[in-house]
Amino acid sequence: MTLYAVFVILSVAVTVFGLPQPRLQTRENLFDFELVTRDQWHARPATITSNLETPVEYVIIHHTYQPGACHTTEQCSSAMRGMQNYHQQANGWGDIGYNFAVGGDGKAYEGRGWNLVGAHTYGFNTQSIGIVLIGDWRFEVPPAEQLEVTKKLIAAGVELGIIRPNYKLIGHRQAGSTECPGGALFDEISTWDRFRPEV
Repeated sequence: MTLYAVFVILSVAVTVFGLPQPRLQTRENLFDFELVTRDQWHARPATITSNLETPVEYVIIHHTYQPGACHTTEQCSSAMRGMQNYHQQANGWGDIGYNFAVGGDGKAYEGRGWNLVGAHTYGFNTQSIGIVLIGDWRFEVPPAEQLEVTKKLIAAGVELGIIRPNYKLIGHRQAGSTECPGGALFDEISTWDRFRPEV
C-alpha cells in the first residue's frame, strides 16, 4: 500500500469517526517539516526548464555564502528572491539554481523542486538534487533545526522515489573548485549517513 493510500484511509477515518485532524495535508507534507512553495516565497516563473530523470544518484549540499543566514520566513523568502534574481539576471539561468533551500527558520524552500534539473553543480546537475543551506557556513555550523530539516528533506526525496535509497551525499567542493558548502558545514555533513568522501 502506498503512503498516499494510507493517508487517504486515515483522512476517511478522521471524517467518519471524528478523530483529530492531521497537521499535514498533502503528499509532500506527510513529512515532519514545513515546505514553503514557490508561490509562497513569490518566485518569478522559470524561463527554461528541463525534466530530471529520477531517481537520482547524488544529493549535493551547498551554502549560499551570500545572502547570509536568515531567521524568519520573511528573511528567508527575501533570500530566495535575491538568489533567483541573481541566477536569472546575472548568470542568465532559467531559474534559481537549487532544487531546494533550507532556512534558519527551520523551513524548506522549493527552488526548482523535485522534478526539474538544477543549475548548482557543473557536471552533476542531471543526476542530483541540490540543497542549499542559506547562510555562510565557513566558520560555524548551521543551527541544529536547519540541519535536521535538511536531513528530513533528503528522507522525503527517498520516500517519494526521487532520490535513490543508496544515494551518495557530497559537498559542492567535491565536484568543483569551490569552498562551498563552507568548512564547518562540510565537516558536519561528513558525519552524516551516506556521505561519500570520494566522488
